[in-house]
Amino acid sequence: MTVATAPVPEKPEVPELPTTRPASAPSAPRVAPTRSRLRAVDVLRVGSLGLRTRRLRTALSTLGVAIGIAAMVGVLGLSASSQEDLNAKIRELGTNLLEVQAGQGFGRGSGELPDTAVGMVSRIGPVTAVSSLTTVDATVRRTDAISEGITGGISVFAADEGLLDTLHARLLDGRWLDAATSAYPAVVLGTTAATKLGIVDVADGIRVYIGGQWFAVIGIIDHVTAAEGLDRAAIIGITAAETFIVGDTLAPETIYVRTEDDEVDAVRSVLGATVNPATPEEVEVSRPSDALAAQEAASDAFTALFLGLGAVALLVGGIGIANVMVIAVIERRTEIGLRRALGATRAHVRRQFLTEAVLLAGAGGLVGVLLGSAVTAVYARSQHWQVVIPPVAIGGGLVAAIVIGGLAGIYPAGRAARLPPTEALRSN
Repeated sequence: MTVATAPVPEKPEVPELPTTRPASAPSAPRVAPTRSRLRAVDVLRVGSLGLRTRRLRTALSTLGVAIGIAAMVGVLGLSASSQEDLNAKIRELGTNLLEVQAGQGFGRGSGELPDTAVGMVSRIGPVTAVSSLTTVDATVRRTDAISEGITGGISVFAADEGLLDTLHARLLDGRWLDAATSAYPAVVLGTTAATKLGIVDVADGIRVYIGGQWFAVIGIIDHVTAAEGLDRAAIIGITAAETFIVGDTLAPETIYVRTEDDEVDAVRSVLGATVNPATPEEVEVSRPSDALAAQEAASDAFTALFLGLGAVALLVGGIGIANVMVIAVIERRTEIGLRRALGATRAHVRRQFLTEAVLLAGAGGLVGVLLGSAVTAVYARSQHWQVVIPPVAIGGGLVAAIVIGGLAGIYPAGRAARLPPTEALRSN
């Protein structure tokens, strides 16, 4: 009898192990240590730390820079405001206005302008307007009850009808002299004279007492740039002056001539011979705008001088910042050593102290710009000037302060960066 047997399962084949040792697995790549980095915001934060912790020293250090910058901004601002005021006066005067007066000459003449001078000048082709002004020996009083010695410093002038237009003057109230009022006792007051006499307007028919005669006030003129003496004067017509006060013919004392803009020099060259053909050397011809231009040139010279003084003050402030920064490096040697030990590089330390010096000077520059601008505004308004602060004064002041701070911080920053960490940590 045959017995059935179950099939025997075959053994799985076992792979033969290699007789040699397998090559070692590749090792992980070595990661280089991360280099210390100092971002811009970190530079500002670290650089301002010393300023925030030593506030009194910071305030005193910025004061030197602030004074220098304020001086420079103030000088530039006041110079610009003054020049703008002069330019406005020149524009108001016009460069085509000439002034003719009797000079000393060489003694051959009478030292007075002839009666025919105004008529002769008006015949010059490029002349567009001509007027005369003559001083009258008389006093101006509010009433006849006031003593003759109390005049208030008010002068009396006789003028013709065209003076207002020739000088480009303006009326504050009332009207100017015309053909009718020039022959009768009527007067126009300058703005200062009206104030001294207590006259605000001419609506009530106010009269003043001039040379023993009552004159009706018909007008008040504004400030006259071309003839500032008119501000403190009472102006009457030539015919009225001859009739009621002098009793004789008046010779012109000053003649104002308005010419075409491109013919000023040509007219100026012939005025002497035209006004007084007999003795032209006794005639003085000037241009009022030339005096203002000379004043502007003198102002420029003083501006350069004061800018130099401001630069010296700024230099002194920069030296003060350098001194403060050197002391700060000495006091903070432990801080420097600790930062170097924690990974800060020399460049980082250098940036920290250089940034601190720049921030210190920049703060002084900002304070100086504000202070200089305030001084300019206050003084200019007190002189009734237009406030002008050139942008170059503001921008240049800030840039100059930053540059001074950078230069003052180079040596202290380099000294701090060269400190060995171990020596810095042992210093305290």
